[in-house]
Amino acid sequence: MNLSFCIIVKNEEAALPQCLASVRDVVDEMVVLDTGSTDNTIAIAQSFNAHVYSFEWCNDFSAARNESLKYVQGDWVLVLDADEVLVPEIIPELRQAICSPHHLLVNLVRQEVGAAQSPYSLVSRLFRRHRDIHFTRPYHAMVDDSVEAIVRHEPGWQIGYLPDVAILHYGYQASAIAARDKFAKARTIMEGFLANHPTDPYVCSKLGALYVEMGAKTRGLRLLEWGLQSIQNQSQIEAPILYELHYHLGCVYGEQNSLQAEQHYQLAVQQSILPKLKLGAINNWGNLLKEKGDLVGAKALYEQALEIDPALAIAHNNLGITLKALGQFGDAIAHYQTAIDLQPNYAEAHQNLGVVFLKVGRVSESLAAFGQAIALHEQTGSSEGDRLRKGLREMGFEL
Repeated sequence: MNLSFCIIVKNEEAALPQCLASVRDVVDEMVVLDTGSTDNTIAIAQSFNAHVYSFEWCNDFSAARNESLKYVQGDWVLVLDADEVLVPEIIPELRQAICSPHHLLVNLVRQEVGAAQSPYSLVSRLFRRHRDIHFTRPYHAMVDDSVEAIVRHEPGWQIGYLPDVAILHYGYQASAIAARDKFAKARTIMEGFLANHPTDPYVCSKLGALYVEMGAKTRGLRLLEWGLQSIQNQSQIEAPILYELHYHLGCVYGEQNSLQAEQHYQLAVQQSILPKLKLGAINNWGNLLKEKGDLVGAKALYEQALEIDPALAIAHNNLGITLKALGQFGDAIAHYQTAIDLQPNYAEAHQNLGVVFLKVGRVSESLAAFGQAIALHEQTGSSEGDRLRKGLREMGFEL
């Protein structure tokens, strides 16, 4: 089976080389659709022997992606964004998947590098070249709607997924979002779509969560509640969208009504989706239980998260906090250290490690951990470093 690679780009000279390098030995052709670059993007694509085409940007990602599909020649199509890379370890599974005569679409697990919450998502980026497959939705462009329509009329097709991480996505790091004014662009496009599709639960979830992240929490809450009402009125309820709505509602209510937040997280976790996708809800639910003093319940949820993903640094840190509160200092130290091994710049984990070291009388190790935490806080411009230094000084320690 021949595999084609598709990507749409604009001024991606910084990220594009890494993206193209990750797929060049896997695919049989590269199709790059440029939407108006003024930097070296086109030259970089050509240096990878990609077929480069131009397209006038029309504020619609699905229109651009569909244009790129016109140039594809392979049996299967792999789609990435410039701020994504294909994980080398997934290549054997990917090659095996496209040899299946029954699969129309193979969903891929994407890791959101730098995301504070929900470190994984499932994306429809690997699909058979079929005359009726096309992208819909102007911002979160995806082929799911057209694939669903095909399967209804051609029920012999199957939709599969690869359970291991296939894509690393760097676009949700704070620096990337700020540099591209990503929130404002997403808001404008999604608001236009919502005006014509007011009961679409998917856009209600995405735009509602975006409003919350931009500080318009009341507006976001109303839209998320409306999305939940809309999806419950549908004959076929999609578990991934229902998960997202409950998860985002849990996040909003977590600041004002812990009982409602807990109910939403519980409903989110109950959805029939890939366990990796539930980690945000599981971790946040654990936080709610920890804050209200249910340490045993919180411990169980953090352990559940780590059973799903042993490399989830935030769960190790939160479990460490819970174990310390339970008086299990040795185990707390072990989990803080694991969190730091996984994420060396994790200032909070260094700080928490300093606290428990001091608690058990390991003063020199405590001061070393506090020193590292202060340095990391200062690197990010956080005032927490000064607060921590002042607190230590009041205890008689000078750093």
